[in-house]
Amino acid sequence: MVNPQATATTPAGRDVLAHALASDVKLDIVETTYRGHAADAAAQAVLDGYDLVVAHGGDGTVNEVVNGMLRDGVRPGVPMLGVVPGGSANVFAGALGLPRDPVEATYRLLQAIEHGTSRKVGLGHVSSARSGADDQHDRWFTFNAGVGWDADVVAGVEAQRAKGREASPALYVRAAFASYVTQRRHPANLTVHIPDEEPFEGVRLAFVSNTDPWTYLGDKAIRLNPSTSFDGGLGVFALHAMGLPTIARYVTHLLATDGNPKGGNLLRRDDVEFVRVTSRVPVNLQVDGDLLGLCTEVEFTSVPKALTVAV
Repeated sequence: MVNPQATATTPAGRDVLAHALASDVKLDIVETTYRGHAADAAAQAVLDGYDLVVAHGGDGTVNEVVNGMLRDGVRPGVPMLGVVPGGSANVFAGALGLPRDPVEATYRLLQAIEHGTSRKVGLGHVSSARSGADDQHDRWFTFNAGVGWDADVVAGVEAQRAKGREASPALYVRAAFASYVTQRRHPANLTVHIPDEEPFEGVRLAFVSNTDPWTYLGDKAIRLNPSTSFDGGLGVFALHAMGLPTIARYVTHLLATDGNPKGGNLLRRDDVEFVRVTSRVPVNLQVDGDLLGLCTEVEFTSVPKALTVAV
């Protein structure tokens, strides 16, 4: 599956990569032309009995492919996933230890095919609903999901990309600042539910990680839950306060170190199987950097060994 609109994907690069892969495997290329096309094509590949589905694009393309492959759930017969990065962040590929350069990643994929090397990875699953509306979503995520501020940032970036702006760290920083100002005027009021614990009320934002790092700012890995991995449960990072000193302290810490943040305003848990976040008013939800929409209740579930990836 090739997303020709991905930030770092070009026709010339696509042809070079396709030629390299076609030298070792029987290859069918699908260029996506609409939102959800990669998911539809991946679902059809499962039905057609393909052994390998390769996603060449950004994290959004990878997410669509994964959701298409697992449209009927985790079951035997689902193909192996290959990833050739072509986006601006490529968090999933980076967390797997794959090269972010498409040519190097293609070589790694060919080596994995030749030597039969792969690994099982756990995924996160989201189920969300909005009170008083028919909106209901079920979605797999590969590296992170979030309710509140980060989802508002994704909404802002998507709005700018719709106007022709290119995704970049600078665009995300501007969107984050604009969303922060809005959050200060109209703060979220979330409740986080974790099994065997009392509900945590008055939460302003909630990030859920399926692996580490949570994302990248350029080449800088942002680590909210450093011990979270594809082999364990979910990581939770939630803040009770969004004051400028609190945000500045955590942002400075995350940029200056390799993570492991701590603090009195921070709710952080590692390796949890299930998290539920509720809100009295609709708030934005994002999965793998893709805006899913508004919700008042969302459940995050860890699904171990959900997918096989060529590495």
